[in-house]
Amino acid sequence: MIMLWGLLEDGPLARVYQELQHDDAPVVFVDQRDVLHSEIALDVGATISGTVRVAGRTVDVEEVTAAYLRPYDSWRIGAVARAGRDSAECRHALGFDDTLWLWAELTSARVVNRPSAMASNSSKPRQAMTISAHGFGVPDTLITTDPDAARAFQADHGTVVYKSVSGIRSIVSRLGQEHDDRLQDVAWCPTQFQQYVPGDDYRVHVVGDEVFATRIQSAADDYRYGSKQGATVAMEPVILPPEWAQRCRALAADLDFALAGIDLRLTPDGEWYCFEVNPSPGFTFYDRRGQGIGRAVAGLLREEPAR
Repeated sequence: MIMLWGLLEDGPLARVYQELQHDDAPVVFVDQRDVLHSEIALDVGATISGTVRVAGRTVDVEEVTAAYLRPYDSWRIGAVARAGRDSAECRHALGFDDTLWLWAELTSARVVNRPSAMASNSSKPRQAMTISAHGFGVPDTLITTDPDAARAFQADHGTVVYKSVSGIRSIVSRLGQEHDDRLQDVAWCPTQFQQYVPGDDYRVHVVGDEVFATRIQSAADDYRYGSKQGATVAMEPVILPPEWAQRCRALAADLDFALAGIDLRLTPDGEWYCFEVNPSPGFTFYDRRGQGIGRAVAGLLREEPAR
């Protein structure tokens, strides 16, 4: 039995669900919109056992061989959001989520990805150390609450970008003169500043041992929001040089990610930089020319895990 957890309207989850249904694979979808009608009970000892009840169906967790997890904050969704943070509905949803996350951490099933592994994405500096150890370039970085330190860093490097320190998504932007007054705000929010690295972006998805690469060309500081910045975004599937494909596999394995989205940039001088590794990538944004990333994830979930 394969378990999927999240929302049906989530692109990657929906794509994998479609692939599994196409292959008649045994699958249960734990829909967060139905959490108020869902129950979970676990018995944790030398092994972990219990049941999950969703949509009138009871699943023995010991029969689950793999899980793909892309949940959102339940307190922001549907009836739970309408009931409010202090409601019984919210307490039920958060309890269900916490218990399912506990199962995901302790089960011997293949989990894409385990919460303990995904925690590395919550600290970009810690992850950067692992990235560097695999031979990728890492931009010179400053994390600070000192506006003067940020100004000095910009003076040393010329063009600088700023972004979130944590795993919370932020829009990568260049630091310009128009931001000078706002630099005072970093006193209240540790901010990451990085040397700007010119070149073409590459998003690499590692699925088990498979590697899918997409080259992105855009004048936008953050191509994910290129249309909002009036910039074009051109994407095409490519094949990475074997050495760098293997480095991506090794990096994902070192982080214990069965599925990873790796953000690279190739400079005009031929140097490969890596900015971060996403443990829950929105791969459907890139998989527009039949690369088959969703099918590869479904195939990974169907494989028997080592126990």
